[in-house]
Order: sequence, then C-alpha cells, then structure tokens
Amino acid sequence: MGFFKKIAQIASGILVFIGAFLVMLLIREPPVKPVADMDMLNASVDDGRYLAAAGNCMHCHTSPNGDPYAGGVPFHTPFGVLYSTNITSDPESGIGSWSFADFHASMKRGVRPDGTHLYPAFPYTDFAHLTDRDIASLYLFLQTLTPSQASVPDNALTFPFSQRALLGPWKWLFHDTKTYEEDQSKSPQWNRGAYLVEGLGHCGACHTPRNLFGAERESLAFTGGSYMDRVLFGNYRQWSGVNLTSHPAGLASWSEADIVDYLGTGISANAVVHGPMVDVVMNSTSQLLPADLQAMAIYLKALPANAQAPAPQPDDAVIAAGEVAYTVHCGSCHLPSGVGEDGLGVSLTLSPIVRAPDPSSLVNVILYGPHLPARLIVNRSQMKMMGKRLSDRDIASIASYVRTTFGDGAGAVSPELVKRQR
Repeated sequence: MGFFKKIAQIASGILVFIGAFLVMLLIREPPVKPVADMDMLNASVDDGRYLAAAGNCMHCHTSPNGDPYAGGVPFHTPFGVLYSTNITSDPESGIGSWSFADFHASMKRGVRPDGTHLYPAFPYTDFAHLTDRDIASLYLFLQTLTPSQASVPDNALTFPFSQRALLGPWKWLFHDTKTYEEDQSKSPQWNRGAYLVEGLGHCGACHTPRNLFGAERESLAFTGGSYMDRVLFGNYRQWSGVNLTSHPAGLASWSEADIVDYLGTGISANAVVHGPMVDVVMNSTSQLLPADLQAMAIYLKALPANAQAPAPQPDDAVIAAGEVAYTVHCGSCHLPSGVGEDGLGVSLTLSPIVRAPDPSSLVNVILYGPHLPARLIVNRSQMKMMGKRLSDRDIASIASYVRTTFGDGAGAVSPELVKRQR
C-alpha cells in the first residue's frame, strides 16, 4: 500500500504542477524592474570579495581538483545530479562576457543571458533578496577572477525535471524576487542578521525541509533539512541540517556567544563542527566580521520555536542494547550523563544533531568521526570511527539510545539507515 500511496502522491503532484503551468500561461507576467545603473550604486570589488565569502561561493563553485570558482561541483538531488557553473571571468566557459544586467537577472530571477531558466540548486531564491549594490559588488569581484577555460559536465536529471521550461511555473509558485525590506520594529542588528541568514547565507537551503517539488516548506522554515554532500574520499552521503529555531530540538540551549563561537571558529561549548558545515565555517562564516556573526546570532536566537514531528520511539530492547554499547564505546568521553568530559567529548545533551529530525548526521559522525581540518583538531574531536568495529544494529542502537536519552525523545534510528550511510 505504501508504494501505491507514493505513486498517487507523485501523480497528484504532477497534475498540480501541470495545472499551475497552464494557469501561468493565462496570466500576464509582471514587468521586470529595470536594473539600476551600476555606476550609481557605489559598488566595490572589496565589498564583493567579502560578500562572496558570506555566500560561500568558493565551496559550491570549486571542484576538489579544479580551479577556484571554475564550477563542476556535483549536487545530488532527488531529481538527479546538477553541476555548478564556471563563474570565473572566462568569456566562453565562464561569465566574463556577462553584463551587469545579465548577472543581476541570474541573481534576481534565476535566468541566463539567453533567458533560459537556472535550476534553484543555485540559490537565487535567497540571493534575490540582495540589494542592487551588493549584487553589483559581487559582479565586480567575480569579473576580477582569473579566467579558467573549464567546462562542466552536463546535468543528469530525470525526465521531466530535465526540462528547464518547467521552472517557469515553479518560479511562479515558489520564487519571490523582492529585495529584503528592513523590519522597522526590529533592531539594526536583527535586520542585518536576517539579511545575511535569509539572503547571502542561504541557511534555509540546508536547514529547511522541502516539498514534493523541491521548494522549501515555509511553515517549517529552519526546522531542519536533509541533503546529499560529499565527504572523505569523495563519497556522497545524506546529511541533516539541524533545527536552527529556538525550539528545544534546536538552539534553545545555545547562547548568542555559543553561536558566534561556532560560526567563527567551528568550536563552541556545545559542538565541534563536522561534515558539510566544515566547508561553511572554513570558507564562509569564519571570514565574516565579528559584528556580522553577532547579527546572525541575534537573528537566529529570535526565530520562533518550531519543530517537525519526532520519529517513532525505539522499543525497550533497543534502548537497553544501546545503553550497554554507549557505556562501552562512548561513555568515557561523553560520560554516562551525556554532558561530555571537558577536552574529550562534546555535550550530547546540548547537541542539535542528536535532536535533528533526520539522524543522518549523527550516524555519519558515529561511523566516520567529524573529519575536521587540521586547524580545528583538538582533543575532544579525536572521536574514533566505529564503522569497522560495530554492526549496523549496534550503531543504530547507540544512536537510538542517545536520541532518546539525551535528545528529548528524538526518535529511533534503524539499522537500514546506518547501512545506507556506510
């Protein structure tokens, strides 16, 4: 029955999408606001360089063995594989021949110079909130990049998602091109934090669940998401973006200082950076000014508490087996209480990955360790990889015990999920 239910959901979703497409054809598209004259925007290359760091452009547009910003990074999605584009100043394979108006249209409306749609793996849904001045500064900076004549592989998307024309109705349903407008009832710091988190930082791209069409579910914004990313040795596994709201499953126990420390250094009293967040911290947030990190922390701490429904709870036998395995393999550093031994193990009672609706990141860390860059290696990050020493069932029991005991009943982890993460 589950299979047929899934088929029915997909079929109904396709019908809704087709209906939206037909409706869009009958509706006149609103006129596009003319692009401001770049000479009037007071843009600068230095500002663009900083903004590129805030947007983590380097990570998404630089393949492991490629030139900086030359693209070719694969993004594994439920619809197939997409590759990031070359955004160096090369006029043929990059964006060297793009005008400011071309670049502005890509950031605001998600289109190429020839008018074809860009896939929202390039997060123009967030970048559209940027001011014209910031878009102009980014453009100036990217035009200074050393040109790289690097072509990227063709996307490998399944039909019908390989048809770019379908992004027209998708944008009509899910894309807002409006520039961010400050909330006058909030402080300047809060507004700056909102601009960075909701715009350049595109935090919701990984920390918000998505609907059947791959669009972010606004009602569950920042409550946690799931995505595929590369890890050690180039393999791709599922990871979970944690809940960033002030819910107990998220950042309720974190102070603003904790968030600033984590974003700035990768280490806080509650966590050590791991997995895909290593690239975010190393290439992006650690490069930001302290005032901007503080603004982001203020905004995140102000997000209303919200959470997704917890997973089913494990049975008593799983909890009992997990407690024994945890005591033997984890308790010496994280302690029986889960609060962590200073200098050895982080607190599990304060960890959002323990409470995440998707336990994939927790399982990955148990299996492989956090894979920290050299500058962040500290005693408490020397977690031993358990993948070769414990069975899928053992690791599932440990994760289930940890999530139940220290994660306010976050839910069970199955051996099947652990097997998929190997």
